[in-house]
Amino acid sequence: MPTARIYQQPKNAMSSGKALTHRWVLEFESGEAKRPDPLTGWAGSGDTREQVILRFPTVEAAMAYAEREGIDAHVIPAPVRKLKLQAYADNFR
Repeated sequence: MPTARIYQQPKNAMSSGKALTHRWVLEFESGEAKRPDPLTGWAGSGDTREQVILRFPTVEAAMAYAEREGIDAHVIPAPVRKLKLQAYADNFR
């Protein structure tokens, strides 16, 4: 039985915008250990499920998909965002 994790898409660190952060992502967990490729030395495995990333509008839709397809999924709650409120003048203190 495949296992997956469902989490809310995080904010892009290179941007101050919060576009697409309302979507939920279902990612499959690796089914086998990674091993180095004999030719290149890169880490990889024969499990192609970890390349699949599914996006859903709500966590309920993601859970419904996982249940319908027989995927053992667990939800990772979104972290609480902390706002650091400061005035522009605080940069010069």
